[in-house]
Amino acid sequence: MSDAMPEPVRIGIVSISDRASSGVYEDKGLPALKAWLTSALLNPIEFVPRLIPDERAGISQALIDLVDTESCNLVLTTGGTGPAPRDVTPEATLAVADREMPGFGEQMRQISLHFVPTAILSRQVAVIRGQALIINLPGQPKAIAETLAGHEKASGIFAAVPYCVDLIGGPYLETRDEVCKAFRPKSAQRPATPRA
Repeated sequence: MSDAMPEPVRIGIVSISDRASSGVYEDKGLPALKAWLTSALLNPIEFVPRLIPDERAGISQALIDLVDTESCNLVLTTGGTGPAPRDVTPEATLAVADREMPGFGEQMRQISLHFVPTAILSRQVAVIRGQALIINLPGQPKAIAETLAGHEKASGIFAAVPYCVDLIGGPYLETRDEVCKAFRPKSAQRPATPRA
């Protein structure tokens, strides 16, 4: 068995909110993303946070910066995915995409529909840019955790994230099974890293 530590990973976390970014109220998106990812991953994580307003060009530029300049292999956004005129996160995300990954948005809506009928109003998308996976998550901290981890009636989306990151050339993400068990085909699995 290898004594190697899990590979380090740089993760971009982006909270998109006019009011939180201008200081009208405290941002809850970045702390929620950081807390869930820290609990779910065994890898050492370097977070690269951004708190920005609902401006399409600014969102696109932040995503480009996180992937192309900051070398993040995973970028998670929260906020701006509804039908309101200022909700432009999906458009800004699609504008920087090499490829779309529609299964993530479909599954997030399925998970959320178990809790609220308004889940059908959500327009979250996921895309690949270079060697990075970018996923739009809901805006509420409770919904962030639900969509990432899932529940007894629906699998969370994060179970598929490590293998997706493998396939696009990113680091090997290792999860804590009690939080979220990553799924990989047997041929793609490595021996588990011993826990300290």
